[in-house]
Amino acid sequence: MKAIPTVKKFMTYVPKSIGFDQSLEHASEFMKKLHMRHLPVLNGGKLVGILTDRDINLVLSFKDVDPSTTKVEEAYTPDPYITSPNTPLNEVVAHMAEKKYGCALVVDNEKLVGIFTEIDAYKALSELLETRLKQ
Repeated sequence: MKAIPTVKKFMTYVPKSIGFDQSLEHASEFMKKLHMRHLPVLNGGKLVGILTDRDINLVLSFKDVDPSTTKVEEAYTPDPYITSPNTPLNEVVAHMAEKKYGCALVVDNEKLVGIFTEIDAYKALSELLETRLKQ
């Protein structure tokens, strides 16, 4: 029986991120340009949360919100799901499914090293089905 791979095998390395003091307009344009739905938020190089396209849309739905002056810090989710690169893939996926998280931020020595999204999970499932179950 083969060992369960760790999340580092399937995560996206060196993910794009945004500063907490950037505007929501900038964040939205950045995410659209890169076709992203999850963006780690940093403050002075330290991970402080996650900003999603849903967070942006929610805040912008409020009356009198100006995306050019409203900052990321007013919309992001603090305390995102964080895991180690060496966490077994099944543990990460199970936790994401249980909590209905769209991603896990991968941190090593207090430094953001990767992101594991639902899309990465689909790719992992596809690869594992092809290599381990195909007859």
